[in-house]
Amino acid sequence: MSSSADTRPQRVPAPSGAVGTADAAPHVTSYAPDDRPARGLARSDAARGAGLVLALVVLVGAVVLSLVVGSKAVPVATVWDALTAYDGSADHVIVHDLRLPRTVVGLLVGAALGVSGALIQAMTRNPLADPGILGVNAGAAFVVVLAVALLGITDISSFIWFAFLGAILATVAVYAIGSQGRGGATPVRLTLAGVALAAVLGGISQGIMLLDPTVFDRMRFWTAGSLAGRTMEMAGTIAPFVVAGLVLALLVARPLNAVALGDDLASSLGAHVGRTRVLVGISVTLLCGAATAVAGPIAFVGLMVPHVARWTVGPDQRWIIPYSAVLAPVLLLVSDVIGRVIAIPGEIQVGVITAFVGAPVLIALVRRTKASGL
Repeated sequence: MSSSADTRPQRVPAPSGAVGTADAAPHVTSYAPDDRPARGLARSDAARGAGLVLALVVLVGAVVLSLVVGSKAVPVATVWDALTAYDGSADHVIVHDLRLPRTVVGLLVGAALGVSGALIQAMTRNPLADPGILGVNAGAAFVVVLAVALLGITDISSFIWFAFLGAILATVAVYAIGSQGRGGATPVRLTLAGVALAAVLGGISQGIMLLDPTVFDRMRFWTAGSLAGRTMEMAGTIAPFVVAGLVLALLVARPLNAVALGDDLASSLGAHVGRTRVLVGISVTLLCGAATAVAGPIAFVGLMVPHVARWTVGPDQRWIIPYSAVLAPVLLLVSDVIGRVIAIPGEIQVGVITAFVGAPVLIALVRRTKASGL
């Protein structure tokens, strides 16, 4: 009877003089994107699926919290009545006209920021990357500042189209700069081009706001990142772009698994590296452009949430992207609720709170010796 060790693949030394033949190559165990060893808390697809369902339950809880809690607490029964039998009473107005729109916007913006962060980290193979690293947020904010300064735009709903224009122009500029020279648009070049462009555009935007107090007054809450004062019309405007970006992100999840192995190995596995990067760029532009347009440049969400997802499910982008789409709105909505109640009767912008809520979590993840890598 043969032992179990007899069934293992053995490395056979190459016979002398057999250079260049198939028999001369030593046995090498390689992993395709689907076969790489899983890392993270959830070691099986069943566990990952259960975790995703649990994350969805937590998201539902965050939505209820966002509708109930504020400067004035509204009972859950009243919230349900406001959603199903609106009668125009004070509590119904608070829920239906104020909290529901900002909750829906928070869901869309959170999903957009979380998924775009996961895509950028995977594409650049940089765990410190976030939606601002390719200059998309800076481009969107820069064009909005120009629109306010030169055209006198004051309505937030009008910011959306200018923000999209800035996001598209910034993406094109980053790819044009990063593609110059031998080797094309490598992750390092795209990262450097994005950081440089974001610094330049951010400096110009700050200069315009400091030189023109009127522009600064109009932009100060938007640039801090906020969900307050948003309407269902704004949510409806950005929803198609966010949905299109999320669908595209799910489509490129499998090729991104191959790209994480390196360009050469990804190409040998049949992945189209250049096309994958272009599709990722389109998805990030749609997601970041929509999120920045309606809520301003909210930082940290796209940096931290993909780390939490990767720590939970391992390096498989087919799971990281759905987890990021669910967990990021949880962070954003909970941060928004905290911002409402810690400074009553006023409130603190959600972009400020996300840093305080997320920083300790990210520090804890970074300090873990078993944290999952890219």
